[in-house]
Amino acid sequence: MNESSETRPSILIVDDDEIFCEVLSDAFNDRGYSVTVARDTDSAVRKARECDPEYAVVDLRIGQASGLKVVETLHAMDENTRIVMLTGYASVATAVEAIKLGAVHYLTKPADADEILAALHRDEGDPNIVVSDNPLTVKRLEWEHLQRVLNECDGNISAAARKLRMHRRTLQRKLAKRPVKD
Repeated sequence: MNESSETRPSILIVDDDEIFCEVLSDAFNDRGYSVTVARDTDSAVRKARECDPEYAVVDLRIGQASGLKVVETLHAMDENTRIVMLTGYASVATAVEAIKLGAVHYLTKPADADEILAALHRDEGDPNIVVSDNPLTVKRLEWEHLQRVLNECDGNISAAARKLRMHRRTLQRKLAKRPVKD
């Protein structure tokens, strides 16, 4: 395929994982996309202004920063940009906020290029999605609650710790752990 980058659909990948960016970039290039990669929030905004992407894949955690702010900024720059939030730290609170801020879908890692493209192009919800008969575990409920409170405090760990009435280091330790599997 010998299309110029001007005729190819543009996609911005925002993730701090260098290897993941390289693999995803190659996969999207192979599928006919003009790819721009940003590995931090500042360069994500700068590169979005330069390339005006039609699509974006944004990681929830970009170093110590929140990808939710990138989603909000990208959506404010162009509400037609189709954004998928991608994360290894999925929670109900962050999924809801990502959608409210302008993402069209929210996927958990690992996700491959085909899954991401399907999410980028999907406009409808799936009423046939399987609803679990098992309630969330206490550990998972705690993790979800911590994420919700942290989100309410705009990612400020000290403010969230005060609100939760726990020591800041205890909260940091709990947040550093991956979410408990259901």
